[in-house]
Amino acid sequence: MKRLHIPLVMVALLFSAQGFAANTTQQEKMKTCNADATAQSLKGDARKAFMSTCLKKQVPQTQQEKMKACNADATAKVLKGDERKAFMSECLKKK
Repeated sequence: MKRLHIPLVMVALLFSAQGFAANTTQQEKMKTCNADATAQSLKGDARKAFMSTCLKKQVPQTQQEKMKACNADATAKVLKGDERKAFMSECLKKK
């Protein structure tokens, strides 16, 4: 019975560590957005709107996420052919 508990405890610790990392990332994002809003002297509805937009922006971390974001931008701009290729290349370098 003890042998079963040890793997379960290890799995629980793994999941709690991942949750902590995600929470820390969100806290850092909140600090950054808050500092930006303060630097711009935003108040009231303007601050709320800025914070909402800022917190929704997430820097893509993986190549697949970068690709999705750049592809969505290229589609929104209705780019095709060589223009799309150039845009995608530049976009993927930036993010």
